[in-house]
Formats: sequence, structure tokens, C-alpha cells
Amino acid sequence: MTEDEIRRDAFAMPFTSPAYPVGPYRFVNREFMIITYRTDMEKLRKVVPAPLEVTEPLVKYEFIRMPDSTGFGDYTETGQVIPVTYKGKKGGYTHCMFLDDHPPIAGGRELWGFPKKLASPTLKAEIDTLVGTLDYGPVRVATATMGYKHRKADEAAVLASLAAPNWLLKIIPHVDGTARICELVEYYLQDVTLKGAWTGPAALSLMPHALAPVAELPVLEIVSATHLVADLTLGLGTVAHDYLAYRGLSAPSISQKSPEGAGN
Repeated sequence: MTEDEIRRDAFAMPFTSPAYPVGPYRFVNREFMIITYRTDMEKLRKVVPAPLEVTEPLVKYEFIRMPDSTGFGDYTETGQVIPVTYKGKKGGYTHCMFLDDHPPIAGGRELWGFPKKLASPTLKAEIDTLVGTLDYGPVRVATATMGYKHRKADEAAVLASLAAPNWLLKIIPHVDGTARICELVEYYLQDVTLKGAWTGPAALSLMPHALAPVAELPVLEIVSATHLVADLTLGLGTVAHDYLAYRGLSAPSISQKSPEGAGN
């Protein structure tokens, strides 16, 4: 390969067989169960990065089934999204995500900065109940239940929530382990077709785990629950805030750094 070929074709790793294709990334029949709950405000403030602001002690715990996803295949995902504001705009900050498929883990982390880790989530209907679970290895970490399609939800409100901005803390390390990229990324869901939305009674149980610490944002009260199915495109992001540029920092190049003890 020539250097020009590498510059022209470099997109993702491995170079000759990337873990995921070039987008856009379209999702068909994407199914969500979103349980909004009240939690401890001080614990929220400790995990939400400035300049995002927390205005109320709420967390959205989400289970998402994605049976038909461009380049990513068929997989399930779960995690916590925290309602925040940024420069007066209301949206959501993705705090953690767990899923069972390598391409969207690699693509999500590298392109957008999604905080994805490998685990075993599920979302399915069990008789009259929509059930979501998260296992990290052999350990059950989260269980959510919701009455299956008890009442229609306000579709206008659901569409408005899907149209809101979303933020991620993207961190890509330099070869020496320091942060080469440290950015607040903003992205939107696009071309949304809502196929149905429902609400009903819900419950959520979170268990402590050292490497899947969802229980560190404890469930104090269930506020609402939404079950929805939609087709949508996951839009690529833009940099809302560059932490290194803001501080006047840049990652040092290897030529600028000497091995420990060099010259002694």
C-alpha cells in the first residue's frame, strides 16, 4: 500500500477489514423500553461532565432491541441516559451502555464516543409483561418489567423526545496513554418513523456490580415508562466542546517525550 492509498481509504480498524462499514446507519423496527426514575441529585452531579448541567434528579434506564441495523446486524443494548441541558438546550447524556455485539461496540466508541461495554442484555415480551434484563458475565445486574401495551402514549411527546439532542463524552487515548481526543459530542436521531408508543406500570431493580455500576444511581421512585417501536437513522456527531482545546492543551507527540530515565 502507498501512503496515498492509506490516507484515502483509512476509515476504521483493521484497515483491510474494518469492524463496521461506512454509514449511514439505519435501524428498522428498533424497540425501546424506557423507564424514567428519580435518583440522588448529588450522585448525578458527580457523573455528568461540565459544561452539561443537571436540572432535576432523573435517569432514563433504556433497553433497546435492534433486529435490523445497517452493518451492525441484530443485537440488544441497555444503559442509563441522564436528562441534561447544554447552552439552554434540553437533551440526554449517555452515562453507560451494555450490549452483545462487537461491531456497534467498536463503531459506537470510535465514531461517536458511546460508552459501550460487552455484556448480555435482553428485551422481550413474556406473556403480558415486557421484560428487560442485563447480565454482566454470570451476574444479573438489572431487571425491568412493564405492562405490555397497556395504554397508548402521547406520540407527539415521544417524537419530541426522540428529536432532542444527545451528548457523549468521547475519549480516545494517545499511544502513551494520555488523552489524544477528549470531546463532548452532540448527535441526533434522524428520519424517525414512529410505529407505535405505549405506556403502563413499570418496575426497575438495579444490583451493585464493580464493573457495571448502574446501581450507583439508585432507584428512588419510578416516574414513567414508555415502550415504543420506530425506524430511524443514527446521525453522525459534531464536536460541541473540546476539553483539550478549551484548556489550551494538546497531546504531546512521541518525539516531544523522552523515555523515563533517558539521558541519565
